[in-house]
Amino acid sequence: MKTKQRLSKLFMAIALTGAASYTLAADTIKIGLAGPVTGAVAQYGDMQFIGAQMAIEQINKKGGVSGQQLEGVVYDDACDPKQAVAVANKIVNDEISFVVGHLCSSSTQPASDIYEDEGILMITAASTSPDITSRGYELIFRTIGLDSLQGPTAGNFIADHVKPKNVAVIHDKQQYGEGIATAVKQTLESKGVKVGLFEGINAGDKDFSSMISKLKQAGVDFVYYGGYHPELGLLLRQAKERGLNVRFMGPEGVGNKEISAIAGPASEGLYVTLPKSFDQDPRNQELVDAFKAKNQDPSGPFVFPAYAAVQVIAEGIEKAGSTDTAKVAEALRSNTFDTPTGSLAFDEKGDLKDFNFVVYEWHQDGTKTEAK
Repeated sequence: MKTKQRLSKLFMAIALTGAASYTLAADTIKIGLAGPVTGAVAQYGDMQFIGAQMAIEQINKKGGVSGQQLEGVVYDDACDPKQAVAVANKIVNDEISFVVGHLCSSSTQPASDIYEDEGILMITAASTSPDITSRGYELIFRTIGLDSLQGPTAGNFIADHVKPKNVAVIHDKQQYGEGIATAVKQTLESKGVKVGLFEGINAGDKDFSSMISKLKQAGVDFVYYGGYHPELGLLLRQAKERGLNVRFMGPEGVGNKEISAIAGPASEGLYVTLPKSFDQDPRNQELVDAFKAKNQDPSGPFVFPAYAAVQVIAEGIEKAGSTDTAKVAEALRSNTFDTPTGSLAFDEKGDLKDFNFVVYEWHQDGTKTEAK
């Protein structure tokens, strides 16, 4: 499907810190930037947006793509599946052929159904559920790893380094949270670690006294949580207040400085699996400086994967010699791309052939250090 170039009837102006303003022009290649601008995990959306917008800005400064400028158009799905479907349909109606997004797996999956049907190429920089790329789609890619990799990374660390006797694995009953929690549980059990409790809470819950009582009754000495930071932050704080003094661990969905604001001292020592800290790579210093010049934080887990997603789209168009998304998809699978997140190559499913998650120890000031 070839991108149709025309003026947008509506440009969605989003007040994002340091976000650049892109001039509307008939010769632009539009990229939809879909994710949460509002809602409980909007901080993660910010990471995605600043990474993608920085890539757009830098590519345009170098002359654009095949003589055309890139134009980022932000869409708010609030990390809600129904709103994500509405966003996907709007992107179709706006005649945009490339998307970086969505962020939450539960939003990405239904949106990707629409994109595949409509010939729109999507790269998610944040959704880790294996289900998204397991359906044989041609136009769906990602620049982050899978829960089927992240889960074992966490499970092996718990078994080999923490060595608990009785682990609780809990989740938020959503696609992402339950999926990664299940992968952790399976890894622990395969290594002979007892999982004394496997249970879900409801996303949006504020009072976890019942769950804390269950954790105490089960006699667990370690807790893994699959989900996002708003719930885990409250769970950490309330657990400490109620005398449950055990270590917790979570996936990249909890690796946000906001968890320290919610949990305070209770966030100290939390283990988190995250993509490598690309902002600490000396090769990325110039890019890090560019973010900081805009007063933007380059350390978020989705900033650099989102930058890489835009870069891959741009280079894919150039290698294909076309904005036909089927040709671009073929170029993505046939080439290797040198990005700030490393050398990226895609398999037939649209997943990266190589990606590593790292275990970090979180600190109450919002910083992290690699766990030993």
